[in-house]
Amino acid sequence: MTHPPGTSCVAMVPLFAGLTPQEQDEVAGYAHPIRRAAGETIHRPGDDVSHLLVVHRGRVKVSHLSAGGQERLLRVLEPGDFMGEAAFVTGRPHDDLAVALGQVELCSFEHRELGALVQHFPDIALRMLRTVTARLDEAERTIADLTASDVEARLAGYLVELPTSRRDGRMVARLPLAKKDVASLLGTTPETLSRKLAAFAESRLVEVHGREVVVLDPAGLEMRAHPAS
Repeated sequence: MTHPPGTSCVAMVPLFAGLTPQEQDEVAGYAHPIRRAAGETIHRPGDDVSHLLVVHRGRVKVSHLSAGGQERLLRVLEPGDFMGEAAFVTGRPHDDLAVALGQVELCSFEHRELGALVQHFPDIALRMLRTVTARLDEAERTIADLTASDVEARLAGYLVELPTSRRDGRMVARLPLAKKDVASLLGTTPETLSRKLAAFAESRLVEVHGREVVVLDPAGLEMRAHPAS
């Protein structure tokens, strides 16, 4: 299987970045394409899915479901990100829910074939370990933020970190996720998120138009994110 340079999911994934173009093309021969439409489930908790999935195009929402069925957003995978490495290492079924956000194209690598690739190209295992370690670091920071700050501070910090563009002299950001997913990511409820956004708007820190957020007072928002102790 030969791909034009830079177009295969292998060529764009940091997991395979240490390989030569020829080696990447060899790895690409093991990739099986998967496509999902917006809102379609890729896998559910408990599914016996014996493959590593790499996002080629689109985005994937990965969530944890509580015993009561409540969904908690863990992360959003962008092109080049992957999932299923834990099942590859432990052999246990997935314990999370993965859903397509918009049209999604993925590349699937069967665990059996991935094991052979790791033996042939040890750099893959090292890069996989680095990615997993980065996720653990991020999870620890998230836990620290959830225990050390209130919802208002977490929301302000989230808004401060959003990329912005200039429009008519104003700073405009766009929520990359639906508000219910932003609420889940910040460890709160959609109702509380809406109240806090309304309070920020009343204080003239922001204007909210659907998923667009106009930042009126960046310094004030920064102060809400890091209130004096």
